[in-house]
Amino acid sequence: MSTAITSVRSRAPDDSLLRLRANPLRLAFSAAPWRAAGYLGGYMLVGAVLCSVAVTVSVTAAALSITVVAVPLLIAAAAVVHGCAGVERGRLRLVFPARALSAEPERRPIRGILARTKAAWTERTWREAGLLVGLWAPLYLLDTAVFATWLLLLAGVALPAWYWAPTHSCVGYCVSNAERGVEFGYFPHGPHGAGAGGLYVDTLPKALLAALGFLILFLTFNYVLVLTARMHGRIVRAALGAPADPLAEAKRVLQRPGPLGSFSAVEGPISPFRTDTTY
Repeated sequence: MSTAITSVRSRAPDDSLLRLRANPLRLAFSAAPWRAAGYLGGYMLVGAVLCSVAVTVSVTAAALSITVVAVPLLIAAAAVVHGCAGVERGRLRLVFPARALSAEPERRPIRGILARTKAAWTERTWREAGLLVGLWAPLYLLDTAVFATWLLLLAGVALPAWYWAPTHSCVGYCVSNAERGVEFGYFPHGPHGAGAGGLYVDTLPKALLAALGFLILFLTFNYVLVLTARMHGRIVRAALGAPADPLAEAKRVLQRPGPLGSFSAVEGPISPFRTDTTY
């Protein structure tokens, strides 16, 4: 397992703040899983609000596009979409440093309301709307599943501290009972009934045993949590960042000094017959 994690880490880009570590204990005590949990958990709340706002203003602007207020509404809708995208850019700093984020292109002042409307709904605006609305459902489902599983495992690690408190707590299929403890598994007739299968935690030794198992799962699942947050962040950065220049690599090559770049044009090439004697 350590070899596989090391290979994944070596292939991972270096610009992410969520660093993977080969040692599960070092990963658990680093900032990466907690940053990832904050990023995914925040999207469960913020993402739904941003999606609702973007859909509302876009549908309203489209419905009133046949009226005389269509142009101002389209400009306002684009501004709202940009604002919602700005919130996601701010949250992205939990995953990537500010210097790794693509800068927005400079906007020049545009005269004329029709020209401003055309400039407002550019390819960048459509990509922002696609992220906020089109990708919200799959990202929300993925983040919810991963974050909920991680939170459940974390609660299981702390099971010895709270197993005695709930009167009926069940993970699986259980019937209601008045006994204190936590049931994990299938208990169709209660924790002591026939056909039960699983673990019923009602004593401290059982809680410690269950917590040990949850700890192993928690340390392993941290890698899934961090990788999910990194993938989510890269999707957001690709959608909200400035478009990549296809000639960027060629421009960098042309700007580098050539093999004779260290020689001055005044001095000319080095000649075996040249001397530095002044006559």
